Amino acid sequence: MQAVVAELAREGLQSDDRFTESYVHNRLAKGLGPLRIALELRERGIDAELTTLHLDRPAEEWLERATEVRQKRFGRRQPATFREQARQSRFLQQRGFSGDHIRQIFKTGDE
Repeated sequence: MQAVVAELAREGLQSDDRFTESYVHNRLAKGLGPLRIALELRERGIDAELTTLHLDRPAEEWLERATEVRQKRFGRRQPATFREQARQSRFLQQRGFSGDHIRQIFKTGDE
């Protein structure tokens, strides 16, 4: 199996860089955050340097993506209770957004 992959790489038909770029694009479109995407790439044998290269985006972009994901699931209105905020926070954590992004959404509001 490894011989086949090595041969494909020599012929330019297999590239971890192209795979990573495509994978990140696909997972971003599904509303996943950087932590989850990085974990999935690590599970697929992609090295950390390549993962970092493709996930390196400004913090504002990740915050904006987390806000969009939250609004798509729960609407624009901020949670009225701590319990609801905790539920929404858990949802965002499962999607792979960092605690900093989640706290910032609820601290500043996203309406």
